[in-house]
Amino acid sequence: MFDTEALLNQGGLFFLIFSVYGQIGLIFLFFLPSGGFMFTAGVLIAAGRYHYDLVTLCLLLIIAAIAGNITGYIFGKKIAPYLHKRNDSRFFKQEYLLAAQRFFHKHGAIAISIALFFPVIRTFVPIMAGITKVYFYRFLAYATLGSVFYVISFSLTGYFIGKVPVLKPYLNYIIAVIILGLTSPVLIRIVKAVKGL
Repeated sequence: MFDTEALLNQGGLFFLIFSVYGQIGLIFLFFLPSGGFMFTAGVLIAAGRYHYDLVTLCLLLIIAAIAGNITGYIFGKKIAPYLHKRNDSRFFKQEYLLAAQRFFHKHGAIAISIALFFPVIRTFVPIMAGITKVYFYRFLAYATLGSVFYVISFSLTGYFIGKVPVLKPYLNYIIAVIILGLTSPVLIRIVKAVKGL
């Protein structure tokens, strides 16, 4: 297991900001446990082991999350013309694309707002929103709302747990459990995908 505290302290604020942006906006970084990193940062700030202001941190991470959403949306919009012209194959069918489009037109606001709370999904929902041509300003409004709740909930939960004196001896174990909880669904999906090849 990697040392989360060492990663955050050695990588500094840039590492944390990039992990939030990268997991949401860059498809090849979908596996990053950005929620776990934010939770850990909150715990470490409360314990005096991560020397950044919590409010400033949250504001910067909200901006990073919004930027990641926009990046994913733009990527989806760029590849949309190719997908709409693509012929059906074993792994791709036009009916799937139409189903996704109907879903976003009906439930897009909820999907975009809560997607950030789910590993892997938080990476692909902005891309699908771009592919299915969700109106950009509507997407941006709900992505911003989701980003605010996502960052504040993870960071503040970590901060408040870190402020409970009785839990301080167990902080490393709590952090490890949170990281495992957030990354294990991704690892299971990867293992299943590899076995299915």
